[in-house]
This record gives sequence, C-alpha cells and structure tokens, in this order.
Amino acid sequence: MNSKYDIIIVGGGAAGFFTAINIVEKNPKLKVAILERGKEVLTKVRISGGGRCNVTHACFVPNDLVKFYPRGEKELRGPFHQFCSGDTIEWFEKNGVELKIEDDGRMFPVSDSSQTIIDCFTNATKKLGIDVLTNQSVQSIFKAEDYWKVETNSETFACQKLVMTTGSNPKIWDMLSEIGHSIIEAVPSLFTFNIKDNRIKDLMGLSAFASVKVKNTKLESSGPLLITHWGMSGPGILRLSAWGARLLADRNYQFVLEVNWLNDLTFEETLEKLKELKLEHSKKAVSKKSPFDFPNRLWESLVLASEISEETKWADLSKNQLHNLANQLTNGQFQVNGKSTFKEEFVTAGGIDLKEINFKTMESKLHENLFFAGEIVNIDAITGGFNFQNAWTGGFIVAEAIN
Repeated sequence: MNSKYDIIIVGGGAAGFFTAINIVEKNPKLKVAILERGKEVLTKVRISGGGRCNVTHACFVPNDLVKFYPRGEKELRGPFHQFCSGDTIEWFEKNGVELKIEDDGRMFPVSDSSQTIIDCFTNATKKLGIDVLTNQSVQSIFKAEDYWKVETNSETFACQKLVMTTGSNPKIWDMLSEIGHSIIEAVPSLFTFNIKDNRIKDLMGLSAFASVKVKNTKLESSGPLLITHWGMSGPGILRLSAWGARLLADRNYQFVLEVNWLNDLTFEETLEKLKELKLEHSKKAVSKKSPFDFPNRLWESLVLASEISEETKWADLSKNQLHNLANQLTNGQFQVNGKSTFKEEFVTAGGIDLKEINFKTMESKLHENLFFAGEIVNIDAITGGFNFQNAWTGGFIVAEAIN
C-alpha cells in the first residue's frame, strides 16, 4: 500500500475541491487527497461562463431553485434546504471572493475572472494541507474489509471513505457499474440546434424573444433566441435542449421546431394586429419596418417567406398573404438536423441512478463510505450557474456527513 488517507476524492473539478475544502475546514485532523487524471485541475471552472465562472444563481428559495433542474428536481429539495445559493455567496465571501448579481440572475466573481475561483480553491487546499495529486488516472476501485482501495496508472491508494466527483466520465461510470451501481446512459444536454433554412440564412447574430416548441410533443420553452451560423441558440433553445435531452436523443436530433417570434401572441391575435396595420400603414411597404419588437432584417425575411414581395404595400395585401404572415410570425416550422455543443460547456443528462443515493448524506445506498457529488449523478440543470450550485450543495452535504 503506497498511500493511506482518511478520505480520497476522485476528480479535481469544482465538486471535488469544494468537498475537500469543506471536509478539512470542519475537521483539520483528517488526511485528504484529491486525485485528478489530467495534468491540470479545475479546467471546467476555468472556461465556465466564458472564462468568468458563473458561480451560482440569485434564486434563494429551495422550492424555486429546484425547478431549474430537468433531472434532480425532487431529490435536490432537501439538500437545497441545507445549502442553497445564499450559503454559496456567504461561503465564497468568507473565503475572500465577493460575488455580484447580473440582470439575468447569474452570479459571477466581482473580478469577472474564473481565475479568482481557481485561486480561492488552490490556496485553500494548500492552507489546509490537502494533497492535490495530478496525472492520477484511476484504473480500479474496490472495497477491502474496512477500507477502499484505489489503483491509478502509477500508484495504489487506500482510504476509509471515498468520494467520487468525476463528472460525466464514462470510464468511472463503468467501474461503479462493476460494483453494482446502475448508470443512466448519458446523453448531451444544453446544446444548440443545427438548422439550414433560407429564412435565417444571413441573419447570424440577430436575436428575438420567442417561444419555441418541439412539434407533436409537450416540450416548450421561451426566452431570447439567437440566430447563429449553424442554426439557433440562446437561452430559450438551451432550456428546451435541457428539458428535452432524452427525447431529442431518441429522435437522433431530427425534429421540427415551431417558433413563435411574437412569444405569447396567438395566430388570431396576430392576424387582427396585421389587419389594423393594413389600415394604418396602407401606403407603406410591408417589408420596410418591423411593427413588432424584433429586428427589421428578421421581419423582412419573414415577410418574403410569406410570399409578399419587397415592394408590396400594406393596402395591397391579400387575405391569403395576411394569413401566411401571421403563420410565419407565430408558427414558423424549422427542420432541425443535428446539434452543436454550447460553447465549451458540455453538460450531460445521465449518471448514477438517483434511487441509489441517500440525499441526506450523498452516500451510496449500496456501499458504505462511498459518496458522490456533482455531475457524476443523474442531475443536470439549465445554463445560469445551476450546475455549479448542485456541485457546491453536494460537496457541502458530503463534508457534513463525513465529519
């Protein structure tokens, strides 16, 4: 046996560091190590939020916060009553990092740099004497009589308690499966839609507040929709992708997206509005200026798609053209063929079956002294700091349970 520890944490990411620091803050006598397979730690923290690190979200009521989790809503209610967003803010302030709230509720360090969070964690591990061991790729884990044995590519470790914080790592899931845990197959969550369509072909960078729906399903969402080189993105689309992660994977990312560019206006209400505009602006060209709250270039594109020429005046619109236009505005049908990863923030739906975890302690129900935190379990959230909040909460609860 090369290295004996009280606690070993496998995975040098957000959940791993937060768990380790909280364990030793509560009990400085414990000998703790973090094993990281790569040569660097906290790589996902570094790129999160465009390099600014979206630490949490300004939603302070546990019963409201859980609604941002397509998987894990029911299970997280108890944990969030123990450690919620307000506790996160307090913890970081206590550790020298002040956070700020942006208009959309996302919270970042005041420095606007993820390096601040990385420094906070690495300084704390040094101060508390936590061993951070890199280039330690775990090859196997197994339970001896009263301790856990962890074999890496270069060493063998032993520990009383083992905490797994490896995120969506298929190799680790396979190992846990070998010791009896059920793994819900991972599929991507938080992705953008690939759409080739003349209506949006030259409109990259334009955005509108819209509601979107996957045709013939109950899946719907609303929020800013961004037109990109490859199709559609933005909060509205990402939210839909998170809630629809399983269904859209089953459809191999081939489906029809229905877009209401006017968000909550119905076809009938829009038709009435267009009839009023026809009387008000009879002498003006329809395509020239958007009468709604979205970009002129998008309006022009939808007008042309309704078989209305650039020169057509409002007065000359036929009943058919008015219907076409109302339909394009409130029920545009776009064929989606595939997906793209949202920035570098790859989030998956899947992981350890939630039924096999005690959410009061984050301990395995199958093996004593085996704990989990972060995305290794079948919990994921929409974008906005919620996935990190799950990591902090899980880490805190593990630390409470271990001490």
